[in-house]
Amino acid sequence: MLDVTVGRMFLITCAWVGLVAMSAVAPPAQAADTSEQQAVILMYHHFGEDRHPSTNVRLEQFEQHLAHLDEAGYQVWPLEKVVKYLRERRPFPGRVVAITIDDAYQSVYTQAFPRLRKRGWPFTVFVSTDGVDRGYRAYMGWEQMREMQAQGASFANHSASHDYLVRRQKNEAEAQWRGRVRADIERARQRLQQELGKASALFAYPYGEFDTVLAELVKEMGFVAFGQQSGAAGFFDDLRALPRFPMAERFADIKDFRQKVASLAWPVSDVQPWSPVLAPGKNPPALFLALEPSDARLGQLGCFVSGQGRVAVQWQGEGRRRFSVQAESPLPVGRSRYNCTAPSRQAGRFYWYSHLWVRLPE
Repeated sequence: MLDVTVGRMFLITCAWVGLVAMSAVAPPAQAADTSEQQAVILMYHHFGEDRHPSTNVRLEQFEQHLAHLDEAGYQVWPLEKVVKYLRERRPFPGRVVAITIDDAYQSVYTQAFPRLRKRGWPFTVFVSTDGVDRGYRAYMGWEQMREMQAQGASFANHSASHDYLVRRQKNEAEAQWRGRVRADIERARQRLQQELGKASALFAYPYGEFDTVLAELVKEMGFVAFGQQSGAAGFFDDLRALPRFPMAERFADIKDFRQKVASLAWPVSDVQPWSPVLAPGKNPPALFLALEPSDARLGQLGCFVSGQGRVAVQWQGEGRRRFSVQAESPLPVGRSRYNCTAPSRQAGRFYWYSHLWVRLPE
């Protein structure tokens, strides 16, 4: 019996030595490259507040969102880390998401915070500080924010007034407008510093509205800024107005959510005009985009206009690298969007570009 056992041990030892020798000679298996050039930034406002359907996400929807991110293996990063990678053009691992929330409403504290804290996920709240300072019941208080900050939440600038910053007041000169807006944003920065001990260099435009002059002012003040236009944030996106996916009841069902968090950033190397505010006599506006190479199936590119549906795509020159789109009818006062999507060669994933338009009241 002892001889049999010794023989078996000898064979096992020989087999193990052979495997070690083979591993020393054989080349290591190459891991698949899962790096990407984008992250998806989500934007929420209200949670479980049915009286605000245009900016509210139902609690069952929000719980489905969080469950999907968890089950599908997404990494939820702090927004500042996402910005660092974008600024440095540093490849992301696959499936990176950041969670942002605008305005600092009470339901952030009562509904979103407990659910995110349970999972240990970071998130950023953009705060309009005047509403907090005035004690409006709809808003959280500074003490609640300090509690959240101690447990991993971040807070950033959403202006003090939450005013329509791109809109000039009656008879307001350019210098007056610039001074008023700068003071508004600076007041919010000071209040965040005073109450929370930190003033982030991140800024979200109220209502997602901006133009080139405002974007340059925000940049001069040292901010990286965010809009409310849809799409993943990638290496080719402008740090003066990074895109975020708005999450509200109408557009937040789980099927749409899965597609949005899996979206890819268009490699748009040039966009004309960049400013969303409609120029006089340019309604409906024409949008011109230039693309860098990607695996997008450009033959299936589709562009859509808010309230008007699908519109024709006009290719410029050879190679399908430049195209233009234009609404068939004038855009209404307020905010509209052109959305362009095309499937990737990666199954189930789409490139998604959204361009905001702002038609100011006359």
